[in-house]
Amino acid sequence: MIFSKLMASLLLLAFISFSSSLVSAQKALTAYDILQQYGFPVGILPVGVTGYELNRATGEFSLFLNQKCKFKIESYELEYKPTVQGVISQGRIRKLKGVSVKIVLLWLSIVEVVNDGDDLQFSVGIASANFPLDSFYESPQCGCGFDCDKAGSLVSAS
Repeated sequence: MIFSKLMASLLLLAFISFSSSLVSAQKALTAYDILQQYGFPVGILPVGVTGYELNRATGEFSLFLNQKCKFKIESYELEYKPTVQGVISQGRIRKLKGVSVKIVLLWLSIVEVVNDGDDLQFSVGIASANFPLDSFYESPQCGCGFDCDKAGSLVSAS
């Protein structure tokens, strides 16, 4: 009887330990990992995301940066607020809040991003633009985008 109680306790302990390791493995995913699970390249987020919250049932998410992040890519200037929110599903981010692009003199909010095969389509509501998917395999850095090595900054891994 003592032996069977001991075995039951050991099995329970092993199950709890296994369950805890599964939960820990899920918590170890980064925001960049989550993007890839939903069909997006890591480069749509800058280096430096400090955390995120995701409701897998609804797709609602929030991700967090230490501070506002601005950088230029080609003729565009992008700005990420310290908190970015939206709804993610396979190949689509909608109801996006916290990401803006400067076009000529106007700052416009990017409200949707769609993976369209070889391109990513970014929508500001009334207009959209497509960019090659392979342009987003690397994450830009706040302040210098992809030109950090030219600016004398250290390039860190994402």
